[in-house]
Amino acid sequence: MAILSFVGFTLLVAVIAYIATRKTDENTSDGYFLGGRSLTAGVVAGSLLLTNLSTEQIVGLNGQAYTEGLSVMAWETLAALAMVVTAIFLLPRYLKGGLTTVPQFLETRYDKSTKTIASALFLLGYVIILLPIVLYSGSIAISDMFKIPELLGVSHTTSIWICVWGIGIIGSIYAIFGGLKAVAVSDTVNAIGLLIGGLMIPVFGLLMIGDGSITEGISTLMTEAPEKFKSMGGPTNSVPFSTIFTGMMLVQLFYWGTNQAIIQRALAAKNLKEGQKGLLLAAFIKILGPLIVVLPGIIAFQMFGPELETPDRAYPLLVSAVLPKALLGFFAAVLFGAILSSFNSALNSSVTLFSIDFYKEYINKDASELAIIKNGKYFGIVLAILSMLIAPLIANAPQGLFGYLQEVNGCYSIPILTIIVVGYLTKRVPALAAKVGIVSGSLLYIISQFIVKPMMTNNAVEAAKASGITDPDKLAEIGTLAYPHYLHVMAILFVANIIIMLIIGKIAPRKTDFELEYTQKVNIEPYKFLVPVGLAICALVIAIYAYFS
Repeated sequence: MAILSFVGFTLLVAVIAYIATRKTDENTSDGYFLGGRSLTAGVVAGSLLLTNLSTEQIVGLNGQAYTEGLSVMAWETLAALAMVVTAIFLLPRYLKGGLTTVPQFLETRYDKSTKTIASALFLLGYVIILLPIVLYSGSIAISDMFKIPELLGVSHTTSIWICVWGIGIIGSIYAIFGGLKAVAVSDTVNAIGLLIGGLMIPVFGLLMIGDGSITEGISTLMTEAPEKFKSMGGPTNSVPFSTIFTGMMLVQLFYWGTNQAIIQRALAAKNLKEGQKGLLLAAFIKILGPLIVVLPGIIAFQMFGPELETPDRAYPLLVSAVLPKALLGFFAAVLFGAILSSFNSALNSSVTLFSIDFYKEYINKDASELAIIKNGKYFGIVLAILSMLIAPLIANAPQGLFGYLQEVNGCYSIPILTIIVVGYLTKRVPALAAKVGIVSGSLLYIISQFIVKPMMTNNAVEAAKASGITDPDKLAEIGTLAYPHYLHVMAILFVANIIIMLIIGKIAPRKTDFELEYTQKVNIEPYKFLVPVGLAICALVIAIYAYFS
């Protein structure tokens, strides 16, 4: 029964995506990469949410919530603020310039080589970090839910390889052969399924804890584990409260405002009004995200206690414990859709970056649009295979999948955000400053997090041991506090790079002021309720933090 419902829902999504995209002209760049610039607010919102919400988040963030509680909700609730900022300030400029990729702006504002460096960083981040982690985390979930090792009589490692290649091949078909619209439509259908399926887990969990009563379940949670319902994380938490005012908002702005895999959905909007409404709708729904990616982790702590050796197993174990067997196939199909969404969205964006920013720019400047798309598909196949080869090697990610993903992403996220912010807010900062900013930002972050931090942490722990401290928890706390949190480091480097760029702009400014031209590819009349709706969303986020403080 579970297998039948899984296959049935998965096929339903594929059929709907096919019907919705069969009349889209996939032989033009706008048609293939941006769905013909035809996406409406609902499709933009659904695709944004599903591209973001995948197993590395559902499994990883619930794992952090199991350990730390509600403080990790910052990854969800503060995303709403970033989407509001993107809708008000960034999207109007993107659509005014008629962009297909974010790095295209960097060429207009700075020069071609700046765009190439940024595109290369995006591609490296996708193939080495994002795509493999999505495949790996998704494969763990599918393997555990369907008990693939027992079903096929193979080892756990072999089952991970099987799931990685299964997910990778199906996701590649959507992304490479269907174009953005197929991805966006399938995302929207899966988004509905994920909201239903994702909310089922905490509901059934609370019913189990409360002996058939949701209110009793909530009361039991808040009475027996009150420490899990504090919105403000302490200094040793993965998200200390102070980071909300430093690197956390920068990471959110990069992700929702400049990350090609995300913002490409808004770039494909039929006009500015639809794009802004889509972002605001997604922002409002994102505020409800902790119900799916935080609350289940707290429920798992109540049910299983603190004994789980691997926090990332909290969510899969909870699903197995509370979900009726008849619904397992549907939920697995929904989760499978979420995995596919993040994978094929990042893959589609990678193909877009390669085709527009590399193939047409450096390999064949005279290529027809059909040739650009064709060679982009070939690149996508190679990229997918590389990701599927790398994914099973992520066997023991430090600090959990989600924390690992966020820290490593800093290698390219903050440098790219820095040069985009300076590019829009200044008119005379030159291309040289952008190159220095993006290279220095990446190198300084790598040196900080992967050379200096381990050295200082080890020194602090050894010094503590030498003074007679042997308690493992105390040693771990000393190691954590020995070096600034990576989100603080991001903020420090962001400010430092801006200062460096402004100094260079003062010493060797552009000869002319930069002016953003209106390409008239889409109507850029803004949504008339943009500001009041945006302010209401911001007020709601502040109210949630105040209530749980």
